[in-house]
Amino acid sequence: MHAVFAVGLVFLGCTSNVVFLELLVRDFPGCGNLVTFGQFLFIALEGLIFQAHFFTKPRAIPLRNYFIMVTMFFIVSVVNNYALNFNIPMPLHMIFRSGSLIASMVLGIIVLKKRYTVAKYISVALVSLGIFICTFMSAKQVSSHKSASAEESYYVLIQWLIGILMLTFALFMSARMGLFQETLYKQYGKHSTEALFYNHFLPLPAFLLFASDIYNHGVLFNQSEQMEIALLGITIPIMWFYLILNVLTQYVCIRGVFILTTECTSLTVTLVVTLRKFISLIFSIVYFKNPFTFWHWIGTVVVFIGTLTYAEVWKTFKLLFDSKRKEQ
Repeated sequence: MHAVFAVGLVFLGCTSNVVFLELLVRDFPGCGNLVTFGQFLFIALEGLIFQAHFFTKPRAIPLRNYFIMVTMFFIVSVVNNYALNFNIPMPLHMIFRSGSLIASMVLGIIVLKKRYTVAKYISVALVSLGIFICTFMSAKQVSSHKSASAEESYYVLIQWLIGILMLTFALFMSARMGLFQETLYKQYGKHSTEALFYNHFLPLPAFLLFASDIYNHGVLFNQSEQMEIALLGITIPIMWFYLILNVLTQYVCIRGVFILTTECTSLTVTLVVTLRKFISLIFSIVYFKNPFTFWHWIGTVVVFIGTLTYAEVWKTFKLLFDSKRKEQ
């Protein structure tokens, strides 16, 4: 029952979160820092009350280790959201972030000296190919952008390339953080809720670096169209309403994934998260009418086939099918 509830939270929270993020960045592409700050602040306050009990609960993992993890987590979160400032369409943003398998495998080989099966290498090659197809087709769309001049078109392309480099950097930094967490949990045991709190609480002072940008976008949000919330009898700027819903759905998404990791196998988690990403992608394309060509669809399908192959989903389905056939 808990697992079914967790799956519901993941699909509802994570998919809705992407929708509200897109509503925010379509009107204000540079609001990434404000969105990230809102998410960190809410999750940190919730954790301070219900997890850390206002720091009266002793830590299971030393603070010095959290500072290392938090630095990586903060950089990944800020860079991923800030990349949306650089002409990165939301569908490409989602597909690119699905390439975490590539970064995890590369760093696993280099850092942990891991060796993988041939099937794993093939699946990662498929993911790489799919991402390359989508990125290449997006590059063609950006380069053919109808601007006032060739110079302006060139500037748009350079911006896009910077965004792609940012996403690539965040991808590998996220994979490195995953390896660090893996070694940390082996040493001290799994303490996901504690890690969730400190990952969001400790970086809060770092947002002072972006204080002016956060403030300026807060002012812009105040100037957005007013909307009435009849249930509460109040009127607020619509962008603040979207931000509040984005923050709340982000929390629901994270909690859902946490419950799922404690109740299900890693295979089930991978399958649920992959399906959730696919649904978010479809919704983004259909509802927001994001440009998506036939080759984008080919690349997307290849990425998801590679991801499911890596998780050995096909092998699991085959075993289930064989066992059902033997029962008959």
